[in-house]
Amino acid sequence: MFLPISIIALAVLPAIILFIYVCRKDAFKEPFGLLVWTFVVGMLSAPCSMFFSGMLPDSIQAGPFMSAMYTAFLQAAVPEELAKFLLLYALIWNNRNFDEMFDGIVYASIVGLGFAALENILYVANYGTGVLLSRGLLSVPGHFFFGVAMGYFFAYAKFDEHNRGRYLTLTLLVPILLHGVYDGLLMWAENLNSALSFGLTLLFYWFVIKMWKTGIKRIRSLQGC
Repeated sequence: MFLPISIIALAVLPAIILFIYVCRKDAFKEPFGLLVWTFVVGMLSAPCSMFFSGMLPDSIQAGPFMSAMYTAFLQAAVPEELAKFLLLYALIWNNRNFDEMFDGIVYASIVGLGFAALENILYVANYGTGVLLSRGLLSVPGHFFFGVAMGYFFAYAKFDEHNRGRYLTLTLLVPILLHGVYDGLLMWAENLNSALSFGLTLLFYWFVIKMWKTGIKRIRSLQGC
């Protein structure tokens, strides 16, 4: 499906807004060219994640909960966060510009935003412009804060040599957990036709608000370090 430039711009706009936001929070600015390249690498992580998820069945024959968790974790969270982590590590770990703690959040969140930007374009191409609002309000910020969590531990892994293995493990596992719970709550709710579905939806929005607050706290804790 051919998309007009204006629709592509709308699909990418939420990611660009958050890109500007996190760059402005950085007290010691990163090279703009590297930031743009990091965003592009984030976009490239989307097809990489499709390669990983393609190794497993699309779904399993199970109850609503297990089906939702399988899709949320093994078809979404694990392959997507693994792809982001591998490309982030390859691009940034030994880069001389990764020289302060907050850089971990800057680069990891921008990888997440690049992923979200391409994913948005693909969703609009497949499902139309009706998905723009919900994805702009939920999916793009979700990938941003998965990236904040990844970058938080990525920074500690870089600068705390004694606990590097532990922090690198958390760099991957914490975003997977956040992403899996995030998607799993929605997918589980969609498979139920009862008050439980409404309750899960409320729990999802509570989780989103909690993730926002934790993400902002992590940004502030490393800001200016």
